[in-house]
Amino acid sequence: MKHSLNTKDILALGFMTFALFVGAGNIIFPPMVGIQSGEHVWIAACGFMISAVGLPIMTIIALARVGGKIGTLSSPIGEFGGLLLAAICYLAVGPLFATPRTATVSFEAGISPLTGNSSLPLFIYSLIYFFLVMLVSIYPKKLLSSIGYFLAPIKVIALSILGISTLLRPTTNFFLAIGEYKHAAFSSGFVNGYLTMDTLGALVFGIIIVNAARSRGVQDIVLLTRYTKIAGIIAGIGLTLVYLSLFKLGFSSSTFINQKANGALILHAYVQHIFGNIGSFFLAALLFVACMVTAVGLTCACAEFFAQYLGISYRALVLILSFFSMIVSNLGLNHLIQISVPVLTAIYPPCIVLVMLSFTLNWWRRSACIIIPTMIVSLVFGMIDVMKVMGFKKTLYLLSKYIPLVNQGLSWLIPSFIVFIIAAIVDNIRR
Repeated sequence: MKHSLNTKDILALGFMTFALFVGAGNIIFPPMVGIQSGEHVWIAACGFMISAVGLPIMTIIALARVGGKIGTLSSPIGEFGGLLLAAICYLAVGPLFATPRTATVSFEAGISPLTGNSSLPLFIYSLIYFFLVMLVSIYPKKLLSSIGYFLAPIKVIALSILGISTLLRPTTNFFLAIGEYKHAAFSSGFVNGYLTMDTLGALVFGIIIVNAARSRGVQDIVLLTRYTKIAGIIAGIGLTLVYLSLFKLGFSSSTFINQKANGALILHAYVQHIFGNIGSFFLAALLFVACMVTAVGLTCACAEFFAQYLGISYRALVLILSFFSMIVSNLGLNHLIQISVPVLTAIYPPCIVLVMLSFTLNWWRRSACIIIPTMIVSLVFGMIDVMKVMGFKKTLYLLSKYIPLVNQGLSWLIPSFIVFIIAAIVDNIRR
């Protein structure tokens, strides 16, 4: 007899997937896009949601088709290439960037207005925060119960309150677009969607979603694939609704906060303006739950992955990863963002290529001859986009004469497509 999930369990799985995604980046970057893009807010929003909703959901579906494992998805690029890509993704969304950022965001937006934004309160907060993350992460088989049935509904309710407040509040005067949003709103929104790290996160969370279904006795691969896809779709709908409300929140906040403020400060200014002092406590609770759920998911996924290769037990790795993330989080939010942007700009293009081409594997005689050169080209030209992020204006001015979309931060797109077409023609001729 095949074990299957009932409707309640499927919804819980979907809420768990949504809760795993909605972390620090998902909450702080949409308000920044909203406030900086000004009159072009919805054009920028479309670009942002393609990279921050569309790509992650496609990644979940791609993983669902291969049992949830990133190693299986990356098999066309070889064992070593797949392992290297997986390690980079796990480190980026784990202890190097995303997991520490969950603590700094929840601190700066919810706690620092009450305690002051100094190093000692941040250290004490991060110590308590990652101790709780460690306690929950030690028991990965209970994630569907602890997150899907308990923490995720709290998160959904809190985000709904925040979202409804933005919809009910009439739009006031706003400032005009600044920076890249003046002339490249769509592509700037698309590139800023990288910062949520959701596509990388989807590569990591796939196995967690599959294992959560398995913990309810589901073993049939067809059912596991179906439930994972449904969970991804539920998460995508939830993310879209959250982002739309946060874009409007940022758009509406330009009258009482600097347009160049980071997302944590924008959120705090908004809730303080709308709800008064009680808003600060509400925001602190919302961000604590939202960020901790994501931190738990990332810590579990990283510990499970590295336990396979390092010869260290899962529980020991949970302790190590939690401690390391706590140390990195004390760099502060602005420093973490500055460090992560160049890295994400470089590694996102090859990950996008891998996910998109994974749906075409049956089309080719040798899929590796299609995917590998396209990923390499996307990585090389992604490094050019890194130069844009790091401010090499003279070099970019020269390159813009020869490479399209350099000024939009998408120089990898057309060269990758050209290489893909050439590789596809060669593969067809060989066939």
